Amino acid sequence: MSRQSRRVVITGVGIVSPLGGDKETFWQALLTGRSGVATWTLVPPDALPVPFGGEARDFRGAIDDFGPLGKEQSKAIRKGLKVMCRECQMGCAAAQKAMADAGLSPGSFDPERVGIAFGTDHMVTMPEDFTESILTCLDEEGQFDFSRWASDGLPKMNPLWLLKYLPNMPACHLAMYNDLRGPNNSLTLREAAANVALVEAFQTILQDRAEVMVVGATGTRIHPIKAIHTRQQEELAEGDGDPTRACRPFDRRRTGMVLGEGAGAVVLEDFDRAVSRGACIYAEILGGASSSVAGRDRLADRYQALRNALMMTFQRTSRSPETIGFVNAHGLSTRSADMEEARAIHDVFHDRSTPVPVVAPKSHFGNLGAGSGMVELIAGILALQQGQLFPVLNYEDPDPDCPIAVVAAGQPQPSGNSFVNLSFTPQGQASVALVARAD
Repeated sequence: MSRQSRRVVITGVGIVSPLGGDKETFWQALLTGRSGVATWTLVPPDALPVPFGGEARDFRGAIDDFGPLGKEQSKAIRKGLKVMCRECQMGCAAAQKAMADAGLSPGSFDPERVGIAFGTDHMVTMPEDFTESILTCLDEEGQFDFSRWASDGLPKMNPLWLLKYLPNMPACHLAMYNDLRGPNNSLTLREAAANVALVEAFQTILQDRAEVMVVGATGTRIHPIKAIHTRQQEELAEGDGDPTRACRPFDRRRTGMVLGEGAGAVVLEDFDRAVSRGACIYAEILGGASSSVAGRDRLADRYQALRNALMMTFQRTSRSPETIGFVNAHGLSTRSADMEEARAIHDVFHDRSTPVPVVAPKSHFGNLGAGSGMVELIAGILALQQGQLFPVLNYEDPDPDCPIAVVAAGQPQPSGNSFVNLSFTPQGQASVALVARAD
């Protein structure tokens, strides 16, 4: 089969999110306008700079959270949980669910022809991992004595500590648990990671280096160190009001992003293979692009990066903005990011005969870090499958600086036959994926 004639489709989805851990619950929450943002339960309310966020409350890191598993898989994953941080656990759980949803179990495929592409954040150590070692090195005045670290502190560290936080570990664990021997790559690109991993996996199948690719992304902003970095460097929603109203993308009264956590995964498959085995086909991947832009002052230019990625996506897929059913926006809910994103969307789509509808899944659960792009992709896929769009939560007062057609509550609209999934980072890296209903 030529590369030109090969098609790549999605045959499985898996999710761990503040709106639940299965696609039915997740979709109903989006459709009915339910928020996953609430006061912290996994950490003390005063442990982070803000007292609320989007926790994946249903995810406990237990073996039952990983979906249907064979006996040997269950045994291996249970053993591996102790060397996985929460981000890694969520990512593996989402991917195992996606594989089960696609009907891929060990022994049902050629392991040499199944690979992985996985996106992550930087995985940061939890402070308690060092507590015992540091206490061992305190002098009589309670001050840390570094000269004692090698002899007294380091031996107290878990020898497998580092394995919990390596960003390539979700892909490694998945390969071992499922005997996946095809191409395997990990991308540490923050919020841009999911679309980049998706397009890399798409290209891998087009080039016939694999027939199936498991693609996922996992991330968190609910972390003491990451939350401090966010407070110092980004716009963070604050206030003592209703947490469910804190995230309001493109609304005039937005005050900043909401912290969250989550993971998502999809199974990509050669179209003919999927049809031959009678797989459920959710959607088709048509392509995508990424761009990173910063000025001479080293400040990120998110507008130009996103515009570049959108234009390249249309060029590579031979599609036009007129054909797109909706835009699945990054929708961070900060003053600056939303204005730059809205400007890019307006500039690329302004020649359409009708305004392109824009949705923003983050309004329901906040910024999940690298996990956001994949969880949002699944939201878009489910909208395509259902033929209708979900509303942007808390969009009540349109911002004139964001001249786009945001889908508000009470304004039901059809999804059309395709969408673009947008993601970008504070550093100016943008990524786009174009997804369509599979004919």
